[in-house]
Amino acid sequence: MTYDSQLFKLIKNEQIADGIFDWTVENDTIPPLAKCGQFANIKVPGRTLRRPISICDATENTLRFVFQVKGEGTRVMSEMKTGDEVEILAPLGNGFKLEENKRYCFVGGGIGVPPLLYSAKNTENPMVITGFRNKDLVILQDDFKSIGAELYLATDDGSAGIHGFVTDVLSEHLDEIDEVCACGPIPMLKVVAAVCRGKVKCQVSLEERMGCGIGACLVCACKTKTENGEAMTQVCRRGPVYDSEEVFYDA
Repeated sequence: MTYDSQLFKLIKNEQIADGIFDWTVENDTIPPLAKCGQFANIKVPGRTLRRPISICDATENTLRFVFQVKGEGTRVMSEMKTGDEVEILAPLGNGFKLEENKRYCFVGGGIGVPPLLYSAKNTENPMVITGFRNKDLVILQDDFKSIGAELYLATDDGSAGIHGFVTDVLSEHLDEIDEVCACGPIPMLKVVAAVCRGKVKCQVSLEERMGCGIGACLVCACKTKTENGEAMTQVCRRGPVYDSEEVFYDA
């Protein structure tokens, strides 16, 4: 894993849904290193700990992040202005393993949807299933349509798209895909893994609290299955992407 901490220029900061912001930052060195499913650790002015945010998209000189305001750190990020400099440690973690000649289904819940965009862009004929609590939290639908994805939208309350859960949609389309890549809350990932079990391979991206992002602080350790039994592995180094059968979802 090759990463570095450098200054980026914030060139876009836009609110795209209730409490959800869309950032684009510019730097000529780090963006080309980004791989599907990786993340960055962003230094927030006035805060000691960086904020880990998944990479939503990347070009030769930009990284895109879509994040939800959940505390003081992300609130400060949401109020930053275009032209501001941001120190970012990236790209971090091990992302999705994507193979040629496979049809992937990307399943995202809530703020777990953004890291799937860059991955979907790098596969052929992707299916994308996105789920949100309600219509006010729906994001990135036009972005997925723009890359030609077969797109499904579900909301818990039925205010947009299908009234139900992403796993309801996934269950109906398993025979159309070769592999699933999912990101979202643990309860969702647990059900996605169960739906896929014995039918199609599944990779899951875990969202854990992190301190350093490089494996030094042990904050993000989670219980997983290994060749030697069970072990606590660091999501920032071993993950954030795991085979769905490696994870103890109730741990």
